[in-house]
Amino acid sequence: MGVVNVTPDSFSDGGRYLDPGAAVEHGRRLAAEGAQILDVGGESTRPGAEDVPAAEELRRVLPVVEGLAGAGPTVSIDTSKAAVAEAALDAGAGFVNDVTAFRGDPDLAGLVASRDVPCCLMHMLGTPRTMQDDPRYDDVVSEVKAFLDERLAFAVAEGVAEERVLLDPGIGFGKTVDHNLALLARLDEIAAIGRPVVVGVSRKSFLGVITGREADARAVATAAANVLALERGASVFRVHDVPETLDALAVAAATLAGRWPVTTPRTTTTTT
Repeated sequence: MGVVNVTPDSFSDGGRYLDPGAAVEHGRRLAAEGAQILDVGGESTRPGAEDVPAAEELRRVLPVVEGLAGAGPTVSIDTSKAAVAEAALDAGAGFVNDVTAFRGDPDLAGLVASRDVPCCLMHMLGTPRTMQDDPRYDDVVSEVKAFLDERLAFAVAEGVAEERVLLDPGIGFGKTVDHNLALLARLDEIAAIGRPVVVGVSRKSFLGVITGREADARAVATAAANVLALERGASVFRVHDVPETLDALAVAAATLAGRWPVTTPRTTTTTT
C-alpha cells in the first residue's frame, strides 16, 4: 500500500504532494514501483494534527482519486468521514481506510456495507491531537487486540461482510516506542483474530529514535520492521518507499517459504 498524502502537514512529506497533479504523478510512480493499493489521504493524522473540514478534505483528494482511478492499483481513501468516503468511492476508489475504526462518523460503516468495499479498521488511543500526550496501557497487545475484536464485531453488526475487513494495530497512534515494539514482536496475536493485518510503520518516529535518522532516511528501518511484521502474520504494508520494502519482503517471503519466484529485474545496473 503506497502512501499518497495530499496534505500540507503530514510528518514525512507534508506539502510535497498537495498539488493534485503532483499527487497523481506520485501515485503513478508508486504504482510503477509495485504498489498494489494507493492510499490517498487529505487529512494528516500526525501527532498534534488539527481536524480538517470535510469540504477541504474533498477539495484535496477528489482530483487525485479521479486521476488515479483505473491506473492499475486499487485506490484507497484514507478518511474517517462518510461524506468524503462516499464521494471518493463515486470517483473510483475501491477501499476505505479509517483510522478511527468507524468511531469518527456513525454513517461510515453503513456506507461501506452498502457499497460492499473492503475497509481497514485501525486502533488509535484518543485523537491525533492528543494521542501522544501520555499513552498508557496495562498490556498494549491485549488491549489493542480486544479493541480490534470489538470494532470487527461492530462492523459486521452494521452489515459489513467480515471478509471485507482488514485490521491495523495502529503503530505510532497513541503508543510509545516500547508499545510499538511490543506490537511488532507479538503481532501474531493480532493476526490470530483471523483477518488480514495491515501495518503502517513507514518512516515513523520510533524508527528515528532507534536509528537516529530523519524521516526521509528511514527506508531501511521501515523495511526491517515490515520483514518482522511479515514473519508474524501481517499481509498489507503501508509505506512511502515501495521498492525497498518490496525487495525486503521478497527475500523474507522466499526464506520463509523455502523457494523463490523468478522475477524480472526492476532496474538494470551496469558495472565496470
